[in-house]
Amino acid sequence: MMLTLQRNIILVLLIAAAAAAWTLLVWQRMGMDAGMPMDMYSPTMGMRASLFLAVWMIMMVAMMFPTAAPMILMFHQVQSGKRGRGETFISTWAFVAGYMLVWAVMGVLAFAGAAGAETLAGHVGLSTATAARIGGALLMFAGAYQLSPLKDLCLAKCRTPIGFILTSWRDGQWGAVRMGLQHGLLCLGCCWLLFLALFPLGIMNVAAMAVVTLLIFVEKTLPAGERIAKVSGVPLLLYGAVVLVFPQALPTFQAPNGMIMN
Repeated sequence: MMLTLQRNIILVLLIAAAAAAWTLLVWQRMGMDAGMPMDMYSPTMGMRASLFLAVWMIMMVAMMFPTAAPMILMFHQVQSGKRGRGETFISTWAFVAGYMLVWAVMGVLAFAGAAGAETLAGHVGLSTATAARIGGALLMFAGAYQLSPLKDLCLAKCRTPIGFILTSWRDGQWGAVRMGLQHGLLCLGCCWLLFLALFPLGIMNVAAMAVVTLLIFVEKTLPAGERIAKVSGVPLLLYGAVVLVFPQALPTFQAPNGMIMN
């Protein structure tokens, strides 16, 4: 009875955090649309590193908490069993902290890459059409990764929380953090190119974020998730190819006169 109550509390907290994060993202996007700053379509959206990282972490809470919930709940279940046997109990949030640390580091790397790309584009005078075609190539790369053996390997481990527990268990507080780090790396292996694909689609493109979140959730939880992951690679490949030929098909494409071509 107590285990069920605790499990439900953790699940509600995860859902509430994700819902709050989605609300913040939608509110921020609406504010951007109202002001229409042109740099919102640049990779960094004109943000400093600290603000970019804050927005990135809100995105990760919104997108990854729902998909990581089965693993988090499994960790709590095992820890509750240890407490019932009189062994040391470690808070589930230590595992979550390790998991989110992976995405924080990814956010730092994403900002460094985005800022570097902006600087390079300005230095070489990259045209908007060329920039869009680079985005199309990234979309094709993401689609190809969906079909790759590495994606299969990471996804297979992410889809089996009990298997992860049996093969990767670590005792103690730091052991929980290490497990969170390890599971975060597996999730990163599954999803990193899907997240990078958000840059050409618009890092604050809420619709694109929702589609990616749904795809990740389906991949990890449904019986046919592995097949769906592979099927999803095909439209990414096709859309990327279309953007290579017609760069204006990208939502973030800016015409020479500065107009956004949606």
